[in-house]
Amino acid sequence: MLHNSRVVALVLATVVAAVTTAFLSLVPEVAALGLLVAGLISFAATYLLVYVVFEFLVFREIGEIYKVLNKMRKKDFSFIEEGNAEDVSNPLKKINREIYNYGINRHKEIEDLKKLEAFRREFLADVSHELKTPVFAAQGFVHTLLDGAAEDKKIRKKFLKRAARSLDNLDVLIQDLLTLSQIETGEIKMHFEHFNIVNTVSDVIDQLENKAERKDLLIRFDKPYKDPIFVYADAERIYRVVMNLVSNAIKYTDEGEIVVGFEITDQKVEVAVKDTGVGIPPEHLKRIFERFFRVDKSRSKEKGGTGLGLAIVKHILEAHDSKVSVLSTVNKGSIFSFKLPIGQSTAEMEEDARREMELMEEEEYD
Repeated sequence: MLHNSRVVALVLATVVAAVTTAFLSLVPEVAALGLLVAGLISFAATYLLVYVVFEFLVFREIGEIYKVLNKMRKKDFSFIEEGNAEDVSNPLKKINREIYNYGINRHKEIEDLKKLEAFRREFLADVSHELKTPVFAAQGFVHTLLDGAAEDKKIRKKFLKRAARSLDNLDVLIQDLLTLSQIETGEIKMHFEHFNIVNTVSDVIDQLENKAERKDLLIRFDKPYKDPIFVYADAERIYRVVMNLVSNAIKYTDEGEIVVGFEITDQKVEVAVKDTGVGIPPEHLKRIFERFFRVDKSRSKEKGGTGLGLAIVKHILEAHDSKVSVLSTVNKGSIFSFKLPIGQSTAEMEEDARREMELMEEEEYD
């Protein structure tokens, strides 16, 4: 590279010196010594100028571009960590910056693909494991019956119930997978409406009350809510969200209570589900909304569930431009909360419609 810049500078300097000397030789007043001095000065000045320009502004930048391309060819993206805050007034530096930015984007794409590949492998392994459990259980009960146990009515009924329970669990798992997939692909559209969130939560509490009583747990509101609290959301999906959160609270609470409360702030209604359960370790908080992720896989298997409940909660709330927040302390309990836009009652909507009609009539009259 140095050799090339020197050769270019030498050739150009020689040409410029020769032209300058030839031009000055046409002037009679210029002596031979003057021609020699002028030639040397033009040669030296041109050589230095061309050398500096080519060496520091051309060949060096081309060398940097080559280094970046060579590393990218070898799939070495370590140069990205070095940063590049150089001035980009030089066109070659601009090209180098573009290549550098391309390298950054390519590196990010590769990292994302690696993460997706790891997620795909983990997801397939989890799905296979989750499907295998109920299928093998039902298969075992059916084959036992086929091997002769069906002759005993008591055993036959007992095994058929267990097989049916396993198949029911399989159906729930498949339905949750379909729901999650449809939400992610946008096949399930949210139908927004104004509804009373207090009634929704009350329905969930009524539905799960027996389940809580079997564990000697209490489900209640944090205080009496005599007046309705309206939100603007998909009522059916929000019912599913509250159902999953309260059901999880019951599942991971061995004693105490589950409390649901509301708080209205900045045109938002915050819904909070608090339990006195086992809590979640801090290192697992970021992963609890992943599909099939369980803090304690052995205990979670015993307690049942598909491992998709919180993932569905996350995606439903994201479709509402909201998110679920978690505060948890191990062996003390957890608080899951989310916010929804405040809604209007039927009377308020009718009043707004009446006012709009009056304004339209006034505009027509004017």
